[in-house]
Amino acid sequence: MAGGWAMLPILICSAVALAIVLERCWTLRRRSVLPPGLGEEVRNWARSGQLDPGHLATLANGSPLGELLASALAVRNRPRELIKERIEDTGRHVVHRMERYLNTLGTIALIGPLLGLLGTVIGLIRMFMEVMRGGVGDPMKMAGGIGEALICTATGLVVAIPAYVLHRYFRSKVAGYCVEMEKQATALLDELTVNQPAPARPRAARTTESSAG
Repeated sequence: MAGGWAMLPILICSAVALAIVLERCWTLRRRSVLPPGLGEEVRNWARSGQLDPGHLATLANGSPLGELLASALAVRNRPRELIKERIEDTGRHVVHRMERYLNTLGTIALIGPLLGLLGTVIGLIRMFMEVMRGGVGDPMKMAGGIGEALICTATGLVVAIPAYVLHRYFRSKVAGYCVEMEKQATALLDELTVNQPAPARPRAARTTESSAG
């Protein structure tokens, strides 16, 4: 109440930021994104050739890494370039979901100090208008009014600083996960394509070579 009406949007931003942080902490757990041993298990599936739509559906719904690997297995009989393209397309969607709400958290980190500064400026303007109408009066009251106006700035910074730090933390966490998922996807891609037979040469070409010989 001492900070004025500008405290309301700051408090709303703090509640939204807290909700995003709790949700991302739960969603971006390492065991949830990169289940231990999943990459090796999927490569064993690929070696055995015992893959059915039920396995792939369960794998895709289990984790972001599982979704990425399942996309490669779904086109496992295609050429390497097509499998790689499917992995890249799926990877973009997976990364987008892992970064969900992070732009909102970054926006809160940006506008928090601005809202605090706005509330402070409005409070100082109101205080000086009262001084113009009634004179300086008691200097202690004027100092108290300035202190109350600065409450908005302090509150905005208290909200913005943790939001900015956590925004950078989650970004770096997602980037690290992307590197790990890329390694697992590359290993699976090699497993799927290393034993593929070489493409047959056109019959016309073989006939021409035989005639030349």
